[in-house]
Amino acid sequence: MTDFHIRFGAEVAEALRTGRPVVALESTIVSHGLPRPQNLTVARQIEQAVRKAGAVPATIGLIGGELVAGLDDDQLTRLATADGVAKLSVRDLAVAAATGADGATTVAATSAVAAAAGIGVFATGGLGGVHREAAQTFDESADLITLARTPITVVCAGVKSILDVGATLERLETLGVGVVGYRTRRFPGFFVTDGGFDLDWSVESPTQVADVIAARDGQNVHHGGLLVANPLPTDEQLDPDLHDRTLADGLAMLARDGITGKAVTPFLLSHFHSATEGASLAVNIRIILRNADLAARIAVAAAERRTPSAT
Repeated sequence: MTDFHIRFGAEVAEALRTGRPVVALESTIVSHGLPRPQNLTVARQIEQAVRKAGAVPATIGLIGGELVAGLDDDQLTRLATADGVAKLSVRDLAVAAATGADGATTVAATSAVAAAAGIGVFATGGLGGVHREAAQTFDESADLITLARTPITVVCAGVKSILDVGATLERLETLGVGVVGYRTRRFPGFFVTDGGFDLDWSVESPTQVADVIAARDGQNVHHGGLLVANPLPTDEQLDPDLHDRTLADGLAMLARDGITGKAVTPFLLSHFHSATEGASLAVNIRIILRNADLAARIAVAAAERRTPSAT
């Protein structure tokens, strides 16, 4: 293989050509974030949520070394069911392509590919961030530095609550990543509605987010990402007391077993799933479906702003 350009699914290519709204979606949630066979069902539901809200879904992934924006159902099935699918951050994309790998893109990689492909809005569940004990381990997600230099709007439910949320917000500020709450001035905590920290800014509608995007592009001063933090309603969150107990137990298990680095997040998410008897998984699915819907509505508003109807 010698042509390593991004390949577009037919529907995504046509949408970008004609100015229709498009929403980028990650593939790690398909390959690494959810158990089989539910992962494929949910992946299809996410794409359907985007369509229902009026936009075109563009799930991004690597198929046999080919970087695709807009996986078709066969390709989605391949990443959901195959063993040995690589988890790809930005730094891995070129090596994985050159070696002909199958790969699922993280938040960082999906953001970078989407921006390169001309897709301005991306829906995910929870962002990566600064890990606990990062002062000793220097463990920080590549999501943060990628968003600092990528003009993408990411709809998320905050950062994963297993991370150091306060430190992550400090890093986002230092890196110049914009953060706005969607109808809230409190930063959401992924599984829980309130992550315990205030936000300086909030927006009330998809149209207002589209205005923020237009202002950033029009000013041509700030070229980093924008996080739209979309909290779960309180009646849909994981019970906060159960969340806190489960997290404390999980952190103790990490220390006991010496689990560090890339193994921390999947271990803790798996622990949440088992310890809450599946409740955290149900919450995770609600999060991504809600974020897909909001991201699509933002993409629609942004497209309408670019091509206002004649009067």
